[in-house]
Amino acid sequence: MRGGLGEPSVLQRKFSCHGLLVRSVTCQRSRHRRALCVLPSWQDHELGTMKRVALWLLAEVGEGNKFTKEKLRKDFPGVSQIDRRMRDLRKYEWQIDTNREDLTLDPHEHCFVKAGLPVWERGVALSQRANAAIGAALRREVLAADGNMCRSCGITPGHPYVGTHEMAQLDIARRHVVTPTGVEVQLVTECKRCRVGGRGIEASLDAVLRDLSALGAIERRLLTSWVKADSRDFSRIEELWGDYRSLPAEARSKVQEALGLG
Repeated sequence: MRGGLGEPSVLQRKFSCHGLLVRSVTCQRSRHRRALCVLPSWQDHELGTMKRVALWLLAEVGEGNKFTKEKLRKDFPGVSQIDRRMRDLRKYEWQIDTNREDLTLDPHEHCFVKAGLPVWERGVALSQRANAAIGAALRREVLAADGNMCRSCGITPGHPYVGTHEMAQLDIARRHVVTPTGVEVQLVTECKRCRVGGRGIEASLDAVLRDLSALGAIERRLLTSWVKADSRDFSRIEELWGDYRSLPAEARSKVQEALGLG
């Protein structure tokens, strides 16, 4: 049943305190319905506007209730394009009806029908956009998150590949990442060579022999053992480092948190 304009539900009034909202919501990512969640405050200006609007809808309106654009603009004074940020939530499975979808609504009214993905959680918006076209703004965001370098080989844009005059060019790739909640498609920065597999690249025997002659005795014995076995055993920590370096930014942040760096 729909309530009055902008009136929080009894459940919201009961559990709202100290800038946090504790309420029963549907968690679409984990598929646990009616889970008890602690939400950030919509008044946290460190969050983006779209995230704040999502939290405002949950805290101040409630699913199934009506609200007006005037109420939204009043609660977000001085925020430009606040209506557009609200509409952006529909890309993340939020249902916000107007009088075009619900004929019982007045032209100035909206109805918050149901919440979608928790866009305020780290990486949710980026993961969702990974399935969409990669525009200039998203490209810049991913490049910045990846340190403006290829996450597979570490090269930076405009830097020549070893032994060639070819300059590296970076692009955005989609990578499937296995997470505790399933497989996600995340965006990651890769150079053109890593993306296409290095087709047409010539190997230089002369360079290998020249570098081999410059090795010290210990390094030479170590390399000899690898060549003799035609393999090299990596320590687990080296394997973990390689695996970490190849992860997209969102997944790397989870590893950082596990190491106490988050």
